[in-house]
Amino acid sequence: MATMKKQIPTQLMVGIGILLVGGGIVGGEYLLVKGYPAHKEAVRKRTLAPIFYKNDDLGFEMQVAAGLDERTESFAGGIRISSSRFWSVGPSLTITSQPNPDQSAEFTPLDLAKWETDGALHELPRYNFEHTQINGRDAVLIWQYKDRAMLLTARIISPAHILEANCTTGSADEELYMLACDQSVRTIKVLGPPSPPVTSGVNEIAPKPHATSK
Repeated sequence: MATMKKQIPTQLMVGIGILLVGGGIVGGEYLLVKGYPAHKEAVRKRTLAPIFYKNDDLGFEMQVAAGLDERTESFAGGIRISSSRFWSVGPSLTITSQPNPDQSAEFTPLDLAKWETDGALHELPRYNFEHTQINGRDAVLIWQYKDRAMLLTARIISPAHILEANCTTGSADEELYMLACDQSVRTIKVLGPPSPPVTSGVNEIAPKPHATSK
């Protein structure tokens, strides 16, 4: 008689399969929990790493966060620095420069009052205003939610130029890229003779992250 082959019981095979699948899931979760914080920190460092940029035609230099600086496009009176995304809108930084006909080193009280109250008057979502100095120049920073993304606008005045920088997160990680925008615009240095001492009472603030409104 032919020797009968022993068959593995179906229940045992199912049990082994369940153990293997369960072990894989548990192992995957462990690696994810253990490795994700380090991965997130590495992405943060790469995104925020500063890259020097200078534009003599527009009269400024700065340190651009690497996460924003994938390509640069020039147009009349300005430049656009951006990072592309598949199937979505990536973050970008657009900077324009115009002559300062009044040769004033400070924004007028009327301009400051208008920008400070725009959020309340026009019911602009997540609007914040800051009057500060950036590298020895009078400046304002304005945060708002626009076109389904956070937008940071910096206006910096010198006797020769008025610079405006608009940095949007697009559909990228809002917290990380708003930090990249903030870090970048606070390094802008408008070239030319130094401005006289500012009389409006604002203090020079070193580049630092700005808390995003929730």
